[in-house]
Amino acid sequence: MPFSQDQLSELNLLTLFSSSSTQEGIKVHQHSADPATVAAAERLHKKGLVTQPDGGYLTPLGSEMTEHVHKVLSVLRSE
Repeated sequence: MPFSQDQLSELNLLTLFSSSSTQEGIKVHQHSADPATVAAAERLHKKGLVTQPDGGYLTPLGSEMTEHVHKVLSVLRSE
């Protein structure tokens, strides 16, 4: 089963977080960000992956998932 657009938005948002530092957060500005990104941040917060509905910092689970997302991208980008 392929990823849904919502899941792709969530995965794309997770790629914006550093996989090497838990001290770097992001802020999704509701009035200027793409609505899909705003919704993705809210869903990630509800799932317990980020600390705030507008991004914030990764939770331990979010940090683990971000590491996996970065690994998948690395494999897919390799030749």
